Amino acid sequence: MIKGNSLYVENVTGDVNQFTMFGVGVTAYVDLLEKSCSCRKYDLIKIPCAHAMAALRSKHGNEYGMSIYEYSLHLYKFEAYLLAYMDSINVVPLESKWCVSKELLNVKILPPLFDTKLGRKKRKRVKGIGKNFRSKRRTNVQFVRESDKRELHV
Repeated sequence: MIKGNSLYVENVTGDVNQFTMFGVGVTAYVDLLEKSCSCRKYDLIKIPCAHAMAALRSKHGNEYGMSIYEYSLHLYKFEAYLLAYMDSINVVPLESKWCVSKELLNVKILPPLFDTKLGRKKRKRVKGIGKNFRSKRRTNVQFVRESDKRELHV
């Protein structure tokens, strides 16, 4: 609401649900009927953004505080909140109070069968001619090919 109070609102189209907001270098277009704003915040979460709040202030005057809920998604209303939490949530009792039949207690559940391969995954590496690679002795080794001869340079 505070951010919306600093915006200048104009009703360019003459429609009571479409407004244009002018701020510091920012212009936004709000349609209260479609619940949309060019900043996309009102479009995504369906709670009036600062631009929509300025449009509500322009439409309803200084008593626009309660009209916010009319222009929000019905999920954010008090009645929807009560309906969501009206049913009780059953808490799982302590393990010592569980009632499990003896048939289920005697069932032995085995882990799934799978083949475990230990160690690193082996890769087939091809050493190219003229490429540097490290030998097991930790020295740089390079093969140089000159007219079908291989020479080892260390």
